[in-house]
Amino acid sequence: MPAQFDTRPATDRSGLTALRASAFGLLTAAMLAVLPAPALAQADPVIAKVNGTEIRESDLAMAEEDVGQNPQIQAMPAEARRDYLVSYLSDVILAAKAAEGKKVADQKEFKGRLAFIRNKLLMETLLQQEGKAALTDAAMKKVYEEAVKQMGDEQEVRARHILVPTEEEAKAVLDEIKKGTDFAELAKQKSKDPGAAAEGGDLGYFGKGQMVPEFAEVAFKLDKGQLSDPVKTQFGWHIIKVEDKRTKPVPEFDKVKDQIDTYVQRKAQADYIQKLQASAKIERMDKK
Repeated sequence: MPAQFDTRPATDRSGLTALRASAFGLLTAAMLAVLPAPALAQADPVIAKVNGTEIRESDLAMAEEDVGQNPQIQAMPAEARRDYLVSYLSDVILAAKAAEGKKVADQKEFKGRLAFIRNKLLMETLLQQEGKAALTDAAMKKVYEEAVKQMGDEQEVRARHILVPTEEEAKAVLDEIKKGTDFAELAKQKSKDPGAAAEGGDLGYFGKGQMVPEFAEVAFKLDKGQLSDPVKTQFGWHIIKVEDKRTKPVPEFDKVKDQIDTYVQRKAQADYIQKLQASAKIERMDKK
């Protein structure tokens, strides 16, 4: 997978849950405006009432976006998870009503927090819209083609190895292999790399930068079928056998489509934020 497909978010994405909930709410509001009452009742039924306040199916969906990603909640059976979310929404409604009675909404701290959350939701909704607008077939194909060009003729090696603690043990292993002992069987018996040992020492295909330098340097110099002398790395001593060499295959578009999708959207968001910053006057009053 080309490194350029793996990009970081343009902005703080910690509010993604709230963004999704907000987007869902906006979509629901749009549906309310066009659906007749009977259709609305069928599409978004009332599933509970708390002192007369309705909880609808759409509210449950937003609650799941908000708290349903918790591993403990995800592990619940579907019906138990649904009951938990209804209970959570009930608590939210009850506490919100109690807060209104105590005039919490008039408090300075609440107003400040509400303003911050509003601004954050506006930012996240806007960035989501910008990302979706940038997500065209042409943009995705362009990113894919550029990434393929950057791959060039990157070489990969498929190798097996046997890892042991000392040079003496490595030399003994090498002697056994030269005498005819099967490399894969010996790896299962002797190698201290538990993951690869179970596969007969097979590491699969890897690029030069995917292994520690001492290991990669030797592996890429060997020809197909060749054995290495003992190689020391930070993990111990290795005997390496190269099984194959190839030019790294280009991933099919459909196999990396999701990563390209993410890249295009995040780049569009980053570009939009940079455009806003370039035209803004940002002053720091706490620094001289």
